[in-house]
Amino acid sequence: MANKEQEYLEVGDRPWGQYFVLEDKQKFKVKRIVVKPGMRLSLQSHEQRSEHWIVVQGTATFEVRVGNQEKWVNNYHPGEYAFVPRHTKHRISNSGTEDTIIIEVQFGDYTGEDDIKRFEDDFGRHEG
Repeated sequence: MANKEQEYLEVGDRPWGQYFVLEDKQKFKVKRIVVKPGMRLSLQSHEQRSEHWIVVQGTATFEVRVGNQEKWVNNYHPGEYAFVPRHTKHRISNSGTEDTIIIEVQFGDYTGEDDIKRFEDDFGRHEG
């Protein structure tokens, strides 16, 4: 039987959980993101890509900010989805008691991990 991690193009361990790259092609990337209970990703934006998020397990809280004033926070459940355009501040959090799993589809000229501009981070990380 094959090692589970060999099924993925890339696996990234993060303080909030893990991500698994399912497909990585020119102009798009598909990831499986696992957010541990009580954790959240950094408030971030991307210069070169937009993202589609589909919840497949648990409840995800999506926070989207427009400018410095408006903030939208919505809970999404399995089968629900959200779209985040380029340059939009956003984050995902999990306030539940089980892992939240999201399929993320990135579209853009560049989908590398260093296309992240962080504005707030619970773990003291900086850009890229």
